[in-house]
Amino acid sequence: MTRSLEIQIYTDPVCPWCFIGKRRLELALDARPDLSVRLYWRAFQLNPEIPECGMDHTAYLASKFNGARRATNIYEDIRRVGESVGIDFAFEKIKRTPNTIDAHRLIKIAAKTAWDGLVVERLFGAYFFDGADIGDRNTLIEIARNAGLDVGRVAAELSSDLHFEVLSSEGAQARAFGIEGVPSFVFNNQYLLSGAQEPESFYPIFDLASQPARNASFE
Repeated sequence: MTRSLEIQIYTDPVCPWCFIGKRRLELALDARPDLSVRLYWRAFQLNPEIPECGMDHTAYLASKFNGARRATNIYEDIRRVGESVGIDFAFEKIKRTPNTIDAHRLIKIAAKTAWDGLVVERLFGAYFFDGADIGDRNTLIEIARNAGLDVGRVAAELSSDLHFEVLSSEGAQARAFGIEGVPSFVFNNQYLLSGAQEPESFYPIFDLASQPARNASFE
């Protein structure tokens, strides 16, 4: 019997652990074909204080990790974990750390046509494989083009004030769930799993959240 499951995924496209968490969730779902799953990509900015134009990536790492050497060691550990799920991080290509507000807005634009999952994947790939500045609107429009979106509409909406309210409300929702970091996964609006957990960690929550009597719907 097919069971339904709705998963809200709080993420930020400059978070390498979010990319790893996405892959591990996909592996877990591949192992559970009995589930009918709908994914909702939710915004969570790790670095909202970064200027709209972004900042030098080396300076960002030195500030965040108290020195470039420690940052290098941490990223080498992340690189090894990424390889285990088929992600070949190219951290050396990243020159700027962007403010991700417009990247999150692009995800909301794509959600109108159910292409948000593809856009999330393309954002991760552009940043972590190509070192693209995903805070730059021209870069985002090109990502939208490659994902098959209407670039005219995307450009118009990114130039407008649309979707800022949605991002703000999702931040408030994350705080209500007790979410303090990403990735975080909320199942059927009831159960929270935080961090880039191994695929096996998802299975008990899949079973618990998909019990018919416990199903919940998003408004």
